[in-house]
Amino acid sequence: VQLVESGGGLVQAGGSLSLSCAASGRSFSRYAVAWFRQVFGKERTLVAAINRSGGTAYYAASVRGRVTISRDNAKNTVILQMNSLEPEDTAVYYCAARHTISSSETPLPEYDYWGRGTLVTVSS
Repeated sequence: VQLVESGGGLVQAGGSLSLSCAASGRSFSRYAVAWFRQVFGKERTLVAAINRSGGTAYYAASVRGRVTISRDNAKNTVILQMNSLEPEDTAVYYCAARHTISSSETPLPEYDYWGRGTLVTVSS
């Protein structure tokens, strides 16, 4: 599967952005998906994850209550809606996926497929 992120950009603190991850290939509904972010010089960290059906989601503590992950398997798309953005949210955001037989597990311990990332910049 190939993943392409979009929707990043510059936003003021307190604003919102919706990131999209478009997947190519078949059987997207068999893939668990997650969003990660990486600040230059730091490790990539998990932001949110969603199971194959979209019924179960996980959020990192740093974004819980401000971020919502959702998916539309008919459109091969995963959305990361981010609200009340803070300067600390500035990072490159990556979409990742892994084929799994588990219908409920999320997040997964690792992901096999990665997009190239989209930059989110939050100004104070």
